[in-house]
Amino acid sequence: MHQEKKNIAILGSTGSIGTQALDVIRRNPDFFSVEVLTAQSNADLLILQAIEFLPNAVVIGNGACYANVKEALKPYPVKVFSGQESLSQIVEMGEIDLVLNALVGYSGLLPTLKAVRAGKHVALANKETLVVAGELVMKLAKDHRVIILPVDSEHSAIFQCLAGESLKNVEKIILTASGGPFWGKKYEQLKTATKESALNHPKWKMGNKVTIDSASLMNKGLEVIEAKWLFDLSPSQIEVIVHPQSAIHSIVQFVDGSMKAQMGPADMRGPIHYAFSFPGRIVSDFPRFDFTTCQQFTFEPPDTELFRNLGLAYEALNRGGNMPCILNAANEIAVQAFLEDRISFLGMPQLIEKCMESVSFIPKPTYEDYVQTNQETRAKAIEFLLLPVNGIGWNAQS
Repeated sequence: MHQEKKNIAILGSTGSIGTQALDVIRRNPDFFSVEVLTAQSNADLLILQAIEFLPNAVVIGNGACYANVKEALKPYPVKVFSGQESLSQIVEMGEIDLVLNALVGYSGLLPTLKAVRAGKHVALANKETLVVAGELVMKLAKDHRVIILPVDSEHSAIFQCLAGESLKNVEKIILTASGGPFWGKKYEQLKTATKESALNHPKWKMGNKVTIDSASLMNKGLEVIEAKWLFDLSPSQIEVIVHPQSAIHSIVQFVDGSMKAQMGPADMRGPIHYAFSFPGRIVSDFPRFDFTTCQQFTFEPPDTELFRNLGLAYEALNRGGNMPCILNAANEIAVQAFLEDRISFLGMPQLIEKCMESVSFIPKPTYEDYVQTNQETRAKAIEFLLLPVNGIGWNAQS
């Protein structure tokens, strides 16, 4: 199948997904070119990327870095913009064929909405977009005939397994989880878990936020919510199973009992490559999976009592409305606090649950409601962080 060359905008090009996406493009210059690069504050790396790939434009989110980037790129035919408004507007450029949203957290929502409204297909690595406003985003995508291509390895796996299948024949999907660095640990060990140990993921190379979410199983909880909207499923059709080898990326079970699983190395460049290549497949030179080095696959149910975040995510999904938005905002504050040694590992789900109980519930939220909910939840979470609490508490030293 002949592939037209695609012009790609990479939002968050200096992060883990962004740098791996650029490696995919670097290896496939006949198929992909860089149209836009954006970064928040890593001006030095953004400059190096812009010099190598010569995009039409770059955006540096932090205005304090603008002059530095502008000066460094003066000899090159690259337009330089700054600020959050530019980030949202840049995705509307007519030359863009595909937008890779590799931003972290809630900040990814507005650029996704702007890209969809501009008729751009979106390769989505920012799961919070669908966690916060999945119903709104998917309806908009349908209205504008835009394809949302999942980049998470688990959702990419489901997407690939469903190729040529009817959704009405899906009985359930099974999202696999590596278990993260703390799988198999006991309660007493998690009470004193440090950020250094939480960031030491056994399988995947990811940014700090996603790695902490993986350690707490919140990452899998967010993926459950994302899967509901991507594949139009009920919560009861989405199962999670721990598969420490991370070889099977996810599974679809059909109404006749048969199953499809997608496999491959634990390398995010694979799903990025697939999203960029869709609807075809392009030859890659990435390492292949070697069965002789992984002779045993194991599977266990997740421990939602010890890793409460996964249970909280299901609860938010079942309640619906703006509850997943509350969950996400509280988690972003909790993870940042944990990385700054202001909350214990087991204090994170306590903080999230307290926000879910306290922030105003809206059954049918608008976009403006999501914005308000996000702000209200963050303010509540910061307020709760300052309170003394019995038991494990917010404080890492308690």
